[in-house]
Amino acid sequence: MNLHAIFSRRRLAVTALVIVAGAAAARLGIWQLDRLQQRRAFNAHVISMRHLPSLTLPVDDPLESQEYRSVQARGTFDFDHQVALRNQVHEGQYGFHLITPLRMEDPSNGISAILVDRGWIPAAGNEQRQAWHRYDVGGTVQVQGVIRLGRGETVLANNVQSAASAGSVRDDFWLFVDVEQISRQVPYRVMPIYMQLDGLENSKDLPAAVAPRLDLGEGPHLGYAIQWFGLSAVLVVGYVMYVSKKEAA
Repeated sequence: MNLHAIFSRRRLAVTALVIVAGAAAARLGIWQLDRLQQRRAFNAHVISMRHLPSLTLPVDDPLESQEYRSVQARGTFDFDHQVALRNQVHEGQYGFHLITPLRMEDPSNGISAILVDRGWIPAAGNEQRQAWHRYDVGGTVQVQGVIRLGRGETVLANNVQSAASAGSVRDDFWLFVDVEQISRQVPYRVMPIYMQLDGLENSKDLPAAVAPRLDLGEGPHLGYAIQWFGLSAVLVVGYVMYVSKKEAA
């Protein structure tokens, strides 16, 4: 390889461009490998959680590290402080998910409630929170679901941060389950995670509980990484071969 020819003044700009493009392609390949490792770690976590026995809440364990573990709880729903998630689709129909605090029996460490994603309701006829009371269930209930982590940011349905965090304004509609912010609208302590109820097959009852659908495959990341590394090699090796051939001619 003739380095002098490759880095000669007349080829310096092209050489620099090839080096930058090759390095960028290699970096994208490394990024895809990082994504693959993250995917594998996520899959391993979910599988390990599914193999653990179901927890009965409340417990003293730190639950933030146990997302997707099966949990159950017994208590009473507080329908006066429930909220709804927008942009939820079920069987091709637009609607909301109802997020309702569950006041648990025998509260632990002063934490007396957990937010529960009870499931999907149609948007039609449910734009006002008063209409949600048609889905109330009275008395003590036993619920089963999985631990979920909320989004750690304030994203309200109107896409701005409101005074709800200060307790002066109530937001009924949200885009994500922000447990910390939603709990500020509740007059008691709420656990830092929420529960997504297990879906019931062939159930026509509303709210329709929808279990999280997880793809535990590795995705296309390895294939993309090979493509990016291949492109990097083609750029660099191809350019060197081209210069060598031109110099030999």
